Amino acid sequence: MILVEIYGKRDCCLCDEAKAVLLKVRREIPFDLREIDIESSREIYETYKERIPLVFLNGRLAFKFRVDEGELRRRLAREKEMKPPGVAAE
Repeated sequence: MILVEIYGKRDCCLCDEAKAVLLKVRREIPFDLREIDIESSREIYETYKERIPLVFLNGRLAFKFRVDEGELRRRLAREKEMKPPGVAAE
């Protein structure tokens, strides 16, 4: 399963918009979604404070500030194709 991580915080309109796109696409293309609240750790906050939201697909940065729905779909399709040898398609 593809892992999508979104770094954001509460009361962040860009974060809410990005998450809404992720949830919409997730209804059609399944992936694991992990939300990281940058305010949960001083270290994480200092690293990402002005750069949110950030969205990673399988550990690679995919989007910063805004998530384009069409591009998200394309990237998810590519991630599905990049399955390691010996791993069955889902």
